[in-house]
Amino acid sequence: MAHPILVVEDLTVSFDGFKAVDSLNLYVEQNEVRVIIGPNGAGKTTLLDLICGRTRATQGTIKFKDKELTGLAEHKIVRAGVGRKFQTPSIYENLTVYQNLEVSFPRGRSVFGALAFRRTADVTERVERVAEEIYLRDQLQTEAGLLSHGQKQWLEIGMLLMQEPELLMLDEPVAGMSVRERQQTAKLLARVSADRSVIVIEHDMEFVKNIAHRVTVLHQGKVLAEGSMERVQNDPRVIEVYLGH
Repeated sequence: MAHPILVVEDLTVSFDGFKAVDSLNLYVEQNEVRVIIGPNGAGKTTLLDLICGRTRATQGTIKFKDKELTGLAEHKIVRAGVGRKFQTPSIYENLTVYQNLEVSFPRGRSVFGALAFRRTADVTERVERVAEEIYLRDQLQTEAGLLSHGQKQWLEIGMLLMQEPELLMLDEPVAGMSVRERQQTAKLLARVSADRSVIVIEHDMEFVKNIAHRVTVLHQGKVLAEGSMERVQNDPRVIEVYLGH
């Protein structure tokens, strides 16, 4: 096995005695698309919160490229190369697509960066490249609030790609998308994972089949099963707690 880019070991978080994540181990390889599935309350979103520093672990370690993330501030985890997209798109609705992408360029993120920020050739080049990748090349001057729901999701993925993260974490990226948008998102993630690792939380099994290299099933904060989609689908424990419902 190659050296994993993300190593999560013995990860536990308790909220008033309730273990939302319980002694969890997770190993994600370079350029892998790992999909995390499981019933509601299984600890999926909490796991992403722990990795990106929104929630502090009660015990255990999270290492990204051998760097300890446990206890680091969120912005430092972003700088280390971890990007996170939440369930609801958080884009600047009154700015154009171009401006949303531009403001996400790493130099523009701090106050001083924003003050000294100039629309240089490297910024324009990256904005256009990312816009092409997220199917919004023709919408660069469109106000983000006017985009369809699916296009807003893509824009937010684009805003993360502007930061060139090496690990991209997406929480239900195709919720509310049309069939065609889902297919396009599957293609987008296949391209994106060519040079970075991606963790996706998803309920749409058809979509999971299209994108997953490996699937991890969580149940009550623990890993219940792991492997290919086919293997996981045929696991009697998974059928009982999740797919059977």
